[in-house]
Amino acid sequence: MIAIIDYGAGNIFSVKNALDHLGLESALVKDEKSVRSADAVILPGVGAFPAAMEMLSRSGLVDTIKEEAARKPFLGICLGMQLIFEKGYEFGECDGLGLIPGSVRRMEEPDLIIPHMGWNRLEKLNPCPLLENVGDDEYVYFVHSYKAHCEDRYIAAYSEYGGRVPALVYDGRYVYGAQFHPEKSGDTGLRILSSFAGLIR
Repeated sequence: MIAIIDYGAGNIFSVKNALDHLGLESALVKDEKSVRSADAVILPGVGAFPAAMEMLSRSGLVDTIKEEAARKPFLGICLGMQLIFEKGYEFGECDGLGLIPGSVRRMEEPDLIIPHMGWNRLEKLNPCPLLENVGDDEYVYFVHSYKAHCEDRYIAAYSEYGGRVPALVYDGRYVYGAQFHPEKSGDTGLRILSSFAGLIR
C-alpha cells in the first residue's frame, strides 16, 4: 500500500486519483501507524514552505517521515519535493526535512514569468529508477515559484526555464522528489508513478 500523507497542504486527491487510475492500492493517511505500515510513501504539497513545515510539525509526522524515508520508497511532489531539502527561503529561512542536502530559493532569473506554469521537457542527468520508462523527448507539467539548489549528483533530471531547474531528484537510495506534478503530466507522469510503485519490495 502507498500512503499519501494528508497534512493539510497537499493536492492529495489528484494524486490519489492517478494511483487509482493505475490500479495501485493507496490511502490518504494522517497518523504515524499508517505511515509506518505502508510499503511506500508520497508527500504531496502546494502552498508555502514554512506553512507546510508547520503543518507537518503539528501532525507529529516529521520524525516518522525521516525514519521511514530511510527504509522504503519515498516521493515528494511539488512543494513536497521542496520540503525534502535542508532549508527553504520563502518568507525567511526555514528548516526542511533534510532528506537530501540542499536548499530551496525563489526563481529570480530576469525576464521570466513567475510562477513557472506549463509543460517543459525532461533532460536526464543521472540514472534513476523512476526514469527507466521515460524517453528523451518527454514533457511534464510544472507550477512553482521556487526551485531546489543542490549538487548535480542528486539531480536525476532537470528542465530549462531561464536556466536549469531540478525536476526530479534522487538520493541514490529511497528518496525521490518531483518538482513537476506527475499526476498532471499525462502518460509520462503515470509511467513515473508506476515506476515508483514498482520499487515496492
